[in-house]
Amino acid sequence: MAAVARGTEKEPYARQLGAHEYIDSSTTDPGDALNALGGASIIITTSSSGASMNPLVRGLAPNGRLLVVGAAPDPLTVSTPDLIFGTRSITGSLTGSAIENEDNLAFSLAHDIQPIVEVMPLSLAVDAYEHMLSGKARFRVVLDAAA
Repeated sequence: MAAVARGTEKEPYARQLGAHEYIDSSTTDPGDALNALGGASIIITTSSSGASMNPLVRGLAPNGRLLVVGAAPDPLTVSTPDLIFGTRSITGSLTGSAIENEDNLAFSLAHDIQPIVEVMPLSLAVDAYEHMLSGKARFRVVLDAAA
């Protein structure tokens, strides 16, 4: 499994979460790097930038799929040969179906997978929101109503 992100500060988290390879997209073309690793069967992109998603298509293996779950204000632009010659595809999903979400929860439970969250007391909801909007939140910010 490979993780792609901008900068080196996310590499320890990526490796802790199971990434065998880390690709810093600020210094390396991620499509080329993924190709050098043999190409990806599936890439799940949570990016909020279409421009950062564009090179990922080239990193797909034949019959690979780019699954877009991050909403970007700028368009995703793709070279048609990158799709056609590799029989690659691009799909999008907002949150998955109810059955997929159920399957994900069952898988997490069966394998004792716990989320990594930043917990803040409800009394700091405004601060938590600002923290999230600033881009400094590394993980999901959760409000604790009991704190």
